Amino acid sequence: MAVTTAVPAPAPTPEKRQSVRATLASPRRLKTEVLGGLVVALALIPEAIAFSIIVGVDPRIGLFASFTMAVTISIVGGRPAMISAATGAVALVMAPLVASHGVDYLIAAVILAGIFQIILGLSGVAKLMRFIPRSVMVGFVNALAILIFMSQVPELLGVPWLVYPLAALGLVIVFGLPKLTTAVPAPLVAIVVLTLITVLAAVAVPTVGDKGALPDSLPSLLIPSIPFTVETLQIIFPFALAMAFVGLLESLMTAKLVDDITDTRSPKSREAWGQGVANIVTGFFGGMGGCAMIGQTMINVKASGARTRISTFLAGVFLLILVAVLGGIVSLIPMAALVAVMIFVSVATFDWHSIRPRTLKMMPKSETAVMVATVIGTVATHNLAVGVGVGVLVAMVLFARRVAHFVTVERTVSTAGGHDTATYTVTGELFFASSNELYTQFDYALDPEFVVIDLHASHLWDASTVAALDAITEKYRHHGKDVKIVGLNDASVRMRERLGGKLGAGH
Repeated sequence: MAVTTAVPAPAPTPEKRQSVRATLASPRRLKTEVLGGLVVALALIPEAIAFSIIVGVDPRIGLFASFTMAVTISIVGGRPAMISAATGAVALVMAPLVASHGVDYLIAAVILAGIFQIILGLSGVAKLMRFIPRSVMVGFVNALAILIFMSQVPELLGVPWLVYPLAALGLVIVFGLPKLTTAVPAPLVAIVVLTLITVLAAVAVPTVGDKGALPDSLPSLLIPSIPFTVETLQIIFPFALAMAFVGLLESLMTAKLVDDITDTRSPKSREAWGQGVANIVTGFFGGMGGCAMIGQTMINVKASGARTRISTFLAGVFLLILVAVLGGIVSLIPMAALVAVMIFVSVATFDWHSIRPRTLKMMPKSETAVMVATVIGTVATHNLAVGVGVGVLVAMVLFARRVAHFVTVERTVSTAGGHDTATYTVTGELFFASSNELYTQFDYALDPEFVVIDLHASHLWDASTVAALDAITEKYRHHGKDVKIVGLNDASVRMRERLGGKLGAGH
């Protein structure tokens, strides 16, 4: 009799990382990378100009920064297909410095920020990403989607009425075309179609050219004209440090998001120091600096399907060509087309699953609270770093509060050797949040003369716990009772031997 064995279906394999060499050898893949880079370049132009206005500098400074950041990070960065350019986060940090000291100090601060990022990257700061909970990542993504959408609202206020049907047509194209074909990126089709309509019909609507003058020359090397003194360092140091942290946080969070979307992994330490190199190069070419851009990255990765460094490199090259050579044509692109593209990006970026009633009902309330806190913190301040910081802080507090209640203390009294002994068995992890309540769990006055505290099911994590044990033993001695602590594991014994009795009465 034949015996058949059911063979389980093979598990779905993760998406393979596409190499640059393999992409160059495949016309289909190469077309995807080229078109992705072109769409990103078109979307970068008004963004870079807008961020330049926020900082208070000439639009060329933002546009050149986007070019040098994209090209440099495509070579030295760790996350293929991720787009780095001039960003709003960096603009918000640097605006006060430009207002008080001018552009040369801005450039010096960008170079110093790049140095900080290289140091942080080489020192392993990227490893701290593992301490950012998933709920914070979800809140980060949702907040970013909201900010991307909100940034488009001003483009729809106080404009000619024709902007609205144009934007609506753009939305129909970017949402509907992928259902028919993915041969050409839908955002590119929307930009071309709406531009042709406005040009051929001579429709007077806001265009990219209305945002500011486009450069007509290439960027050149520049040394900031500042005094190289300690006083100058004191001025630029806080801005450079803030930019370094904000830029790394946004870049590493975006890299992790792209990792998840493409089901591939990227070296975060390389991405961190690569951002530093890109900012140093950008500074010496007179740019305002930048970091990863999640909106443009989503256009490249999600909307266009790009997967390699080629698209990032070409985004920078196309940007320079468009503004320096084809500026007259680019300036004709209606803002309605770019608004439609960015609204599509915001909808695609938002994690709609996270707010479904079924998900909210299933998810622990603490996880939802962390997500909401991240969203509120980010949207309220328009600063992703602040929002993520708020989310991580809330997550830490809720986690510490939850874990603190996991500690249990059981008391038993036994008679041996002619005397009674009270034994307290402590179970759970002991750290500052749980050990502070530990002190109140003992019956100091009514316990017999001999007391045993059994910690075999516990672990000492910090000085607060050692101080609490010191306070407990001292309290028993004050009542004239003999207390013995047993069951400590090796690590806890070493910590107690090192800190016990040396932390003072204030614990």
